[in-house]
Amino acid sequence: MAVKTYIAAITEALDLALEKDENVLIFGEDVAENGGVFRVTDGLNTKYGSDRVFNTPLAESAIGGLAIGLTTQGYRPIMEIQFFGFIYEVMDSINGQMARNRFRFHGTKNFPIVVRSPYGGGTHTPEMHADNLEGLMAQQPGLRVVMPSNPADAKGLLLSAIESNDPVIFLENLKLYRSVKGEVPEGYYTTPLDKANVVKEGNDLSIITYGGMVPVSVKAAEVLEKEGISVEVLDLRTVSPLDIEAIGATVEKTGRVVVAQEAQRQAGIASNIMSEISERFIMNLNAPIGRLSAPDSIYPFAVAENDWLPQVDDVVAKVKEILSYE
Repeated sequence: MAVKTYIAAITEALDLALEKDENVLIFGEDVAENGGVFRVTDGLNTKYGSDRVFNTPLAESAIGGLAIGLTTQGYRPIMEIQFFGFIYEVMDSINGQMARNRFRFHGTKNFPIVVRSPYGGGTHTPEMHADNLEGLMAQQPGLRVVMPSNPADAKGLLLSAIESNDPVIFLENLKLYRSVKGEVPEGYYTTPLDKANVVKEGNDLSIITYGGMVPVSVKAAEVLEKEGISVEVLDLRTVSPLDIEAIGATVEKTGRVVVAQEAQRQAGIASNIMSEISERFIMNLNAPIGRLSAPDSIYPFAVAENDWLPQVDDVVAKVKEILSYE
């Protein structure tokens, strides 16, 4: 298997989807000749033409409306929202329309829309470019929310999302784009949606996490391992719907849990995970559930970003806190 960056794996998935199905279209702000802000779609306009990879006006609401309309004509649109902080301008199309249309048409019509967007901190972007708003999407029934943490999953999950007949919010972590590399299987393959993955086995405590916090949690687990502490790391991959079975399995295995997210404490999906564990698996717990998140404040300017985001040392400290509970 070739070693690829997170962003290269996403580009390859888009290329393979366009090649496989002529009804797949990619559109958004600057995605054509420029290849998008981060060059995710670089070269795809040249290869497939402006009928299939094309720019839109700077109007997110129009991008969402176009995607909905295209599904009625048999297309499988992949719409890009340039930064996830811009999602507010298209909330009606996504939460008010896409999420409801399967129910509205009594399951007789498909709405195979993928909403791609970068999110997350650590790259010193301007205001409203790094927000973690996955919680807004996860609270809306009818949407699937996918947040890969590594190149192999980014490719396989994106291809699964494109094949899905329901709308998928596919969130790509900004910091991971070029900072993370990994082996990626060649050719076309899919990774199952709605299935979590144990990325590191352990026995003393489970870290349940997703997206950009997965590599941070794995590094923390490696630090703790040197101190004789065995930590399991569960990567949710899909944050809505949750893989309750996988969550239950890791809780039952270790009896102690830390839920880690990059989003603010009141945002993200940590509270939902903790609630599900409390309702379903409380008798397997040997300690209170730990929560690690960013503070409950507006996302800071770039100069304060690294102090605001959860870091490896924060994960280590939280794990030790939960392990110390008698």
